[in-house]
Amino acid sequence: MHLHPQHPELHFRAGDVVRDVVIGMSDGLTVPFALAAGVSGAVSSAHLVVTAGLAEVAAGSIAMGLGGYLAARGEAEHYLRERRREEREVVEIPDQELAEVVAILDHYGLDPTLGRAAARALQRRPERWVDFMMRFELGLEEPNPRRALGSAVTIGGAYVLGGLFPLLPYMLVSGPLRALLISALLTLAALAVFGFVKGRLTGTSAPRSALQTAIIGGLAAGAAFALARLIA
Repeated sequence: MHLHPQHPELHFRAGDVVRDVVIGMSDGLTVPFALAAGVSGAVSSAHLVVTAGLAEVAAGSIAMGLGGYLAARGEAEHYLRERRREEREVVEIPDQELAEVVAILDHYGLDPTLGRAAARALQRRPERWVDFMMRFELGLEEPNPRRALGSAVTIGGAYVLGGLFPLLPYMLVSGPLRALLISALLTLAALAVFGFVKGRLTGTSAPRSALQTAIIGGLAAGAAFALARLIA
């Protein structure tokens, strides 16, 4: 008997975490940069720029983390409401739900006779039947019950980490205008590195992701900078 090695599953399964990091890091790199850039044109002290920047990073990370928490909680609550509705429907209108199963399987190319047999098999396991309808009728996956807190921490932490890059030159260089130039270059480089790592994690072209992130993030930072300078 020949034993064949199991096919390795290389699918990426941390999409939610990467999305949270992208949200937090991209905002953390662009918003504090814009604030520091706008303030640096109005004051002569790099210390004041750093103070304002750190205050923004603290407030922004809390706001972003809270937003991520509420979004994840809302997603979980939406899933629960829809599941309860499906649980009622498989009891109250089973024939209609069975027809929907057959239609879904027919969409995937399964013979209607086999589809009806599969639907009857699902009917004997109501919980699995509801699982099937949630996934294939509504396109909903059950959220991780701990995702809300994890999302808040990930987004908030990524925001803080991203926000430190634009502020670092102001901590090390005395002149705010000179620090602004270094901050712009450092922020652009950080965006490119961030995009490269994101591309490697998600399995897309890392150089393309780096270039795309740097361009989009640079444009966002530039627009925010122009707005901040206009207001200042």
